[in-house]
Amino acid sequence: MRVIALLFTLLLLQCKAPKQVSMQIPEFDRQGHRGCRGLMPENTIAAMLRAIDLGVTTLEMDAVITADREVILSHEPWMGWEISTSPDGRSLTAQEEKQFNIYRMDYATVRSWDVGLKPHPRFRQQARMAAYKPRLADVIDTVEAYLKKTGKAPVFYNIETKSDPAGDDLFHPRPEPFVDLLMDVINRKGIVHKVIIQSFDNRTLQVLHRKYPNLRTALLVEGFSKESMEAHLESLGYIPSIYSPEYNLVTPELVEACHRKGMKLIPWTVNDRNAIEKLKNIGVDGIITDYPNLFQP
Repeated sequence: MRVIALLFTLLLLQCKAPKQVSMQIPEFDRQGHRGCRGLMPENTIAAMLRAIDLGVTTLEMDAVITADREVILSHEPWMGWEISTSPDGRSLTAQEEKQFNIYRMDYATVRSWDVGLKPHPRFRQQARMAAYKPRLADVIDTVEAYLKKTGKAPVFYNIETKSDPAGDDLFHPRPEPFVDLLMDVINRKGIVHKVIIQSFDNRTLQVLHRKYPNLRTALLVEGFSKESMEAHLESLGYIPSIYSPEYNLVTPELVEACHRKGMKLIPWTVNDRNAIEKLKNIGVDGIITDYPNLFQP
């Protein structure tokens, strides 16, 4: 009888537990690349909040791993020379940036570097301000609090795993531990229902598909790729939620082929208003841009 009573109690608790309702990706997904790299320091909390104010529906960002296994936002797994200033105020050169390997630095050390005061050589409109590489957990907490405070609509998180076979155990963990660290943050923060994980690294997506088959994933494709979409999918081994090529690869035929397979097509990185309109007219399902203000009339 006690066993039956215990089972009944567990069943009641499951019924009362709050359920997360899976969010639907908007009909046209406005994604802010690295937050809004054209306007604010990339992959920073300030960039994410500015992108929300500009009306994005998805925050695009990059994830790397520190020596103490923190998941943080950074495009490179090292301190990139274009944006980084050392704690003693020194500016890096392109030749030495990889010496400052984030996977060999603890987060306290990473955070002591500035990534917002140095003028960006390619993004002249980018605001100059003190900034640091934030933990993914802190980005999520800040974004969710900001949305609640302002009454703005929920947003998706499109998180890229920055990995490749040559960097395993050098600049990042191997795919499975990388995925485990990333998903631990996502699960703890309760946002799995509004997350997309994207990568150029098939291995990461394959681990995700095996361990989290219902999670949305996006296959990134380089602009120099000569392979067909079918060949990319064959190499990946499954059909992801999103096919995400460099925008110069997009044709009406590719859009149609993706839709036939049940995939959305969301190209990157489109920084021209006319190009955005042209791509919308041929039926893409969203745009990733450094300038989310281009989505506004």
